[in-house]
Amino acid sequence: MSATGELSLETSSEYDRTKELKAFDDTKTGVKGLVDAGIVSIPKIFIRPPEELAEELNLCHGDVEVPVIDLSNIQSSDRRKEIVDEIRVASGEWGFFQVINHEIPLSVLDEVIDGIRRFHEQDAEVKKEFYTRDLMKRVRCETNYDLFLSRSANWRDTLHITKVISDNIDPGELPAACSKSSVEYIKCIRKLGNTLLELLSEALGLQADHLGSMECGKSCGLFCHYYPACPEPELTLGASSHTDPSFFTLLLQDQIGGLQVYHEGQWVNVNPIRGGVIVNIGDYLQFCLRYLFIYIFGISDGNLYYRR
Repeated sequence: MSATGELSLETSSEYDRTKELKAFDDTKTGVKGLVDAGIVSIPKIFIRPPEELAEELNLCHGDVEVPVIDLSNIQSSDRRKEIVDEIRVASGEWGFFQVINHEIPLSVLDEVIDGIRRFHEQDAEVKKEFYTRDLMKRVRCETNYDLFLSRSANWRDTLHITKVISDNIDPGELPAACSKSSVEYIKCIRKLGNTLLELLSEALGLQADHLGSMECGKSCGLFCHYYPACPEPELTLGASSHTDPSFFTLLLQDQIGGLQVYHEGQWVNVNPIRGGVIVNIGDYLQFCLRYLFIYIFGISDGNLYYRR
């Protein structure tokens, strides 16, 4: 950290990664703070290793698309069976799919995205009140939970809202910039999550209430990522390739896009669909699905990875 309070880079011979990480984290302003400071090149802590940069050549440019499943008319027994079959195939072959016509109002989706954007773009001094690495804090903001452990930091800031075990959330616990929209979104997304638990139960050949009765959807959390404009986007990522250690993740992306899923040896773009919600089969559920589908679809290689 320089005498003026600005984050500075050192020469290679003097480079101390831990020192730079700590200096960055101590600002409590995250990646957005770097952008607001007017940087024209990204700090070394964000630059990916050469072998990862070379992997960009492996990006799929074809017409492959993540499955899109229409949940309309789900109460019709015939249509429900079709939806269950589509989910079974998409889960087994991709582990990733988008759902549309899920009954969450478009206004709710738009407002939660706007609210999260307002939070991350508000005055830095207000945001600092929530910046912490204390995992016991139910509501917290940080840049990369594994900042001090990863090979390269991701170009994003995240607002965490964790330990959500019911729809009865006190809006006063949440940041004012996104409180109302987040509470409404949580109510709606939990309802969709319960519907998907029923459909996934049926896809596994179980009773519709099976996964729900196991309390698979009892607790959830919101991870609200913000990806500021990057001066050197070719050198970093907003989210490195990873799997989710959960039952499943419901992901809402804006219309900018950038999300990719690893499928059959290629990184495939997940094109935004206005009003669509992405379903990512997590590690726990994926284990069950692989056990069931391995002889049907011949799944044999590794886990599902995605990145942004």
